[in-house]
Amino acid sequence: MSEINSYIDQNRQRFLDELFDFLRIPSISADSAHKDDMFKTAEFVKEKLIIAGADKVEVCPTAGYPIVYGEKMIDPSLPTVLVYGHYDVQPATPLELWETPPFEPTIRKTAVHPDGAIFARGSCDDKGQVYMHVKAFEIMMKTNSLACNVKFMIEGEEEVGSSNLGIFVKANKERLKADVVLISDTSILANDVPSIDCGLRGLSYVEVEVTGPNRDLHSGVYGGAVANPINILAKMIASMHDENNHITIPGFYDGVLETSAEDRAEMAKTPFDLEEYKKDLGVSEDWGEKGFSTIERTGIRPTLDVNGIWGGYTGEGAKTVLPSKAFAKISMRLVPNQKSDDITAMFQKHFESIAPASVKVQVRPHHGGEAVLTPTDSIAFKAASKAMEQTYGKKPIPTRGGGSIPIVALFEKELGLKSVLMGFGLDSDALHSPNEHYGLFNYYKGIETIPLFHKYFAEMSK
Repeated sequence: MSEINSYIDQNRQRFLDELFDFLRIPSISADSAHKDDMFKTAEFVKEKLIIAGADKVEVCPTAGYPIVYGEKMIDPSLPTVLVYGHYDVQPATPLELWETPPFEPTIRKTAVHPDGAIFARGSCDDKGQVYMHVKAFEIMMKTNSLACNVKFMIEGEEEVGSSNLGIFVKANKERLKADVVLISDTSILANDVPSIDCGLRGLSYVEVEVTGPNRDLHSGVYGGAVANPINILAKMIASMHDENNHITIPGFYDGVLETSAEDRAEMAKTPFDLEEYKKDLGVSEDWGEKGFSTIERTGIRPTLDVNGIWGGYTGEGAKTVLPSKAFAKISMRLVPNQKSDDITAMFQKHFESIAPASVKVQVRPHHGGEAVLTPTDSIAFKAASKAMEQTYGKKPIPTRGGGSIPIVALFEKELGLKSVLMGFGLDSDALHSPNEHYGLFNYYKGIETIPLFHKYFAEMSK
């Protein structure tokens, strides 16, 4: 361990400089204007894996953006760890809310990160966490301490649904054979309260379009006589929650896996300060489904949220227009036993049924994925727990994550592999928001911890 820490200390600045180069490439998978940047980023990952010591490294084409694959097979009798991550990032808009440019990494101190945090799009989700694995692998190679076979699969479409990853996985089952998938795309509770996610919510993501008149109209001449699609859409969306913030789509909760009283009691032991939570977010009250705590609402209960809504005139000044169309993007986070395709179909049927005859409605599914639970009694989970306990000085708490990583269910279905969700970010790191950041403490702590996971996984697998 001292040799690993010594290597980190000697290369600390280089590890940071390389991450900054990675973060400077605007690899926004949702925006076709960044197509060249996406391929440039894939080549960057390929180059760094080769330098670190990986073999058979290649940029694998897909119908969309490529997947970077590499491996180091040191002994077929040893267990194999498949490392998954993604190099694509969310759009950086609205740009005016960033304190520093999103693709020019900047280090600033914060109350949560007194040692400094890296402010840049993708710093935490997921470039910073992916790069920890590249550097941890380099360390294990340089110190001759690699205890497992390692395979890397780093994709470029996670932020847009990973539609081509499933095709790649199905076509490369032999190449991707492993004993466990290791993923760092999640968070810990706090820098002094380590945790490991043992569950993730699923996802159904749709876009809706409401059309009224065949063109934009003068709101004085036609207002009050013709249905306004924005007004209609707002009413339709508002109707999807009742007075207890319970989702009103018929059948939505059918089959939802209810959490036992014992498990809820264990969740209640998780360190959580509601007042600090509200202060951090600048809200006076929390909000959500009646009868559940904040931690339960974000971990074990399904949700429906509007992620974007638009229509009519939104430019500077005034334009008295009655719009022809209104749009919204809506995501539903799902829990075990809710199937994303079924929920999408339920949403579409319900949304169409509540539309008045004065408008036309179209629902366009985007992407989805299934909720997963990972065992806490597996060798891999125990290895991750022991590794974090050694570097943090305390045993990590098993938690249920509110986010979605749809490919975790895919790996289980197609490869028969469970995943270990050993993330190092914080929920307060502004993922998907302006001023996303990742603590220097977290970045280096991940690089320090990952080699220990490989060490303990190999030892426990004997």
